[in-house]
Amino acid sequence: MSRILRRALPLALGVVLPWAAQAADPVPAGERALAHDLLVQMIGTDTTSEHGSTTVLAEALAQRFLKAGFPAADVQVVGDDPKRRNLVVRLRGQGQREPVLLLAHLDVVEALPQDWHFQPFKLTEKDGYYYGRGTMDIKGAGAGLVATLLRLHQEGFKPKGDYILALTAGEEDGKSNGIQWLLAHRPELIRSQYSINVDGGGPEIRNGRPEVVAVETAEKVYASYTLTVRNPGGHSSLPTPDNAIYRLAAGLMRLSKLEFPLHTNSATRGYYAQLATLYTGSTAADMRAVAHDPSDPAAMQRLAASSPYNNAHLRTTCVPTLLAGGDAENALPQMARATVNCRILPDEPPAQVEAAIRQALDDPQIEVAPVAPAPASPPSPIDPALFAQVARTAKAVWGHAMPVSPYMSAGASDSVFLRAAGMPSYVFNGIPYDVDDDRSHGQDERILVKSYYQSLDFDYRLLKNL
Repeated sequence: MSRILRRALPLALGVVLPWAAQAADPVPAGERALAHDLLVQMIGTDTTSEHGSTTVLAEALAQRFLKAGFPAADVQVVGDDPKRRNLVVRLRGQGQREPVLLLAHLDVVEALPQDWHFQPFKLTEKDGYYYGRGTMDIKGAGAGLVATLLRLHQEGFKPKGDYILALTAGEEDGKSNGIQWLLAHRPELIRSQYSINVDGGGPEIRNGRPEVVAVETAEKVYASYTLTVRNPGGHSSLPTPDNAIYRLAAGLMRLSKLEFPLHTNSATRGYYAQLATLYTGSTAADMRAVAHDPSDPAAMQRLAASSPYNNAHLRTTCVPTLLAGGDAENALPQMARATVNCRILPDEPPAQVEAAIRQALDDPQIEVAPVAPAPASPPSPIDPALFAQVARTAKAVWGHAMPVSPYMSAGASDSVFLRAAGMPSYVFNGIPYDVDDDRSHGQDERILVKSYYQSLDFDYRLLKNL
């Protein structure tokens, strides 16, 4: 999921009023009950890669749509892997615009019961929170999409164009990835003007209320490389100067000094333009200079030096994350290997990054190999109409105007595959979350109960007006 590797926008200065409370709940009681039932079902279905199945959940949700009266041709459970199938549902529209793809993934990361204070695969409500694996990443937002499409269908609403809901497998670990499979085998099912991926972004709670809606328009490309040194080895009592671990360590020290060039794209320029309005003095001036096209090199350098977060936004980064070597404590190592994980700016060729790694290592005896091909993922253009509608919807739901800010995620989501295939993708959802309490992939994952039900209002208003 992309949200967990992004620091939130800082607070604007000034007095902040309490989170606006509405006189009456705009979500009908039946819709709330359905949304609760859906979340119980989705959290309660184990969809981990290790011992669960997205197919079980996809088929159960498909039955809900069929019983609601969706045509069988518009409700399809598809995929080659028996345990990792995907659900695709189409709500037919008036044909006045191209379809819009609504995307969420059904799979979740592992959660060990002994590590939690609650049962991870059972929805638990306590002190204003819903706990359970996937509440934030991303079954909460997925359940909201299901509930909203069912409500729109029940009301007989026909949008301007089709909505296509894709609930997919394999986002977390890449095994039988649903979006990749659909693009390769059934592209007609998801062909759309653009996608709204609920796997991140959305309203950020600051000082007790949502302050900004973050919309990811780009993400860094995820790429890992193995660095391997091989050696004949021998007995540890007879050491030689050519030691595989020493050679690899020396190469890693040279690699630690590698800095990739600083540059921006439409997402980072838009992001820093918004950030500049929340700062004063030299920091605001630097952000405005970075937001300009072309960006000011000196301002980029100052911002990159100011924090790891700004540095990650402005350049490709590569860092060792795994290390292995040797077979026995009394034997010279015959192999030493490190894995280097890179987060590549979307307009920087991965081959160029690999070449820079080789040059920094400066040792032909260190073998460099990509772990997997790195997909290209150009930034999605800012869509003024979509951003304006998101802003209007947020104001209607939370009672005050808030900026809608583009950003580039340093994390990863399935949007990388859609953008590579030529489909713009925008990552956000309607669940307000505390930026200092993001437990995605972690212990006692949770969302605010109030936020979950407010997201139903957000989804409903947004989808009625796109």
